[in-house]
Amino acid sequence: MSDIEIPTAILGASGYIGQHFARLLADHPRFGLPFLGAGERSEGKTLGELWQLAEAPPSALADRRLEPWSPARLARAGVKVAFSALPSGTAGPIETELARRGVHVFSNAADHRLDPGVPLLVPEVNGDHLSLLGRRTARGPGILVTNPNCSTTGLVLALAPIAEILRPRSIHVATYQALSGAGYPGVPSLAITDNVVPFIREEEEKMERETARILGLRRGRRIVDLPTPVLAHCARVGTREGHLEAVTIEAEHRPSRAEIEAAWRTFDPLGGLDLPTAPHPPIELRREPDRPQPLRDRWAGAPHRARGMAAVVGRVRWEPPFLRFFVLSHNAVRGGAGGSVLNAELALARGDLPVRGG
Repeated sequence: MSDIEIPTAILGASGYIGQHFARLLADHPRFGLPFLGAGERSEGKTLGELWQLAEAPPSALADRRLEPWSPARLARAGVKVAFSALPSGTAGPIETELARRGVHVFSNAADHRLDPGVPLLVPEVNGDHLSLLGRRTARGPGILVTNPNCSTTGLVLALAPIAEILRPRSIHVATYQALSGAGYPGVPSLAITDNVVPFIREEEEKMERETARILGLRRGRRIVDLPTPVLAHCARVGTREGHLEAVTIEAEHRPSRAEIEAAWRTFDPLGGLDLPTAPHPPIELRREPDRPQPLRDRWAGAPHRARGMAAVVGRVRWEPPFLRFFVLSHNAVRGGAGGSVLNAELALARGDLPVRGG
């Protein structure tokens, strides 16, 4: 453990994303062992009793009980960073109050994603958007940083290295999204067995709006959205974890296929930073005709702590002006808890998270 142990809380620790937060924070070298916050139905139970993930709960947290909480209680207890796995629609005012009380919030919820002063962040893609936060002090109001929708995350990771050399005229994406994207217990078995559900409420709109913002340009304290149209089709399929996306780009420029693949292979903008949860490389390029696959590729990412944090690109076809490929990312790790943890690591490394110890 480093000499920095930042007092931390997980909000919504009993849920699917909350448990991934617990898995990632149980032995984190920057953030201290987290307070586990939960609602009335889960308070008093141990994390181990509520555990839903396939792997065993972390030993450091398995016997810890989930506790009731409020923004005032967390602030009084000296919590510096709150990782929010609260449901969208509920999270917004709570996160605002936490930030007002000086707690720094890294949220997986949708409520604040498009707020003008809130970074919507994928560190490898738009880390400079943290400048929206302006100058803060340890005694000032808390910061609020969000990560995008889980399907948006994989898309923008795949687009970022190639956008400049292709200059897309339009971006089309069709998603095949895992059951866990709906939370736990997810989609009822009789609704998804022998079936594909071609509708996920507000998912297409989120992908289109969030992609435009993340790939937009920073102009002082505001973001100018990418003007390129993003057209999404989103479907729920019967896989447990891992969102697969079929992407078609209509390009203005005509680089060679080798240049496109080199852009993906060499993309690692966080390589010079000591961010424990950052994958190196963040994009893995597969040449097999039948990859990526959720079952085989959803845990991509190295080092070991960054498992599930890399996006996997494959089935690349370049027939100018159209580039087609598939991209896979772990919806609960890269597109969920891991994305928020990496956001906090980047903010700490840049000096935008002004906390040192308890």
